[in-house]
Amino acid sequence: MIYEMRVYRCVPGRLPALLKRFETITLKLFEKHGIRQAGFFTTLVGASNQELTYLLAWDSMADREKKWTSFQTDPEWIEARARTEADGQIVENIVSQFLSPTAFSSVK
Repeated sequence: MIYEMRVYRCVPGRLPALLKRFETITLKLFEKHGIRQAGFFTTLVGASNQELTYLLAWDSMADREKKWTSFQTDPEWIEARARTEADGQIVENIVSQFLSPTAFSSVK
């Protein structure tokens, strides 16, 4: 099992739009493509309160590549993303890291 940590820094003031998109659109599409989430977080204290951090659980990098590509090329996602950004860009920057649990981690 590997985990992908994704941090989305929003255009100032656009975090509510990103949260709404995940809650009403993206999570349903993740489910459609077999993408498993392991948690979503907003920043309480840190460098920016305009960030969404989330974890995805993958069986392998090959599993990630197959499912993520399927999601990214899904016409439903492409249309929904364009529609939700009709009044302006939401995400300014995305940082992604792949994490492997240690032998002593409570998350395996």
